[in-house]
Amino acid sequence: MKGWKKRGAIVVGGLAAVGIASALVLNALNSNIALYVTPTEVAAGKAPKTAAFRVGGMVKEGSVRRDNLVVHFSMTDLTHDVPVAYQGILPDLFKEGKGAVVQGKFGPDGVFTATEVLAKHDENYMPPAAQHALDQAQRAKDAAKP
Repeated sequence: MKGWKKRGAIVVGGLAAVGIASALVLNALNSNIALYVTPTEVAAGKAPKTAAFRVGGMVKEGSVRRDNLVVHFSMTDLTHDVPVAYQGILPDLFKEGKGAVVQGKFGPDGVFTATEVLAKHDENYMPPAAQHALDQAQRAKDAAKP
C-alpha cells in the first residue's frame, strides 16, 4: 500500500472512531435527561406520556399516607395536584407543605409512580420553575378574591 493510501485509511478510521464515540456519548446523555414540569403543566397535558420526567412543587398538606412500603401523596403548585406513589425510603427533609421534586412516569392508573424523591435541602431553596409556578398560582388566587 502506498503512503497516501495508508494516511487516508488512518484518517478515515480516526474519523469513524470519533463519530462512533460521539454517537455513544450523545445517546447516553439523551437517555439521562429528565424534563421538569409543574402540576399545572401535567394537567394541561404537556407531560411526556412514556418517558420519565420530574414534577416539582409542594407536598400537599394532609395527603401523605403509607400503605406498607408504598407512600402515597400529592404534589401541588396550589392550582393543580398530581397523585404520587413512591416505594422506598423518603428523604429526612420530606414533609407536608414543603417543596419537593419527584422523578418517574405515569402508570396506567393515572398515578405518577416515582423512582426518586428529592426534598429541598434548606429553608430558601426551591427549583426556579416550581417557585415561578407557585408565585403565579398565588397571584391568580389573590386576583380571584373579591
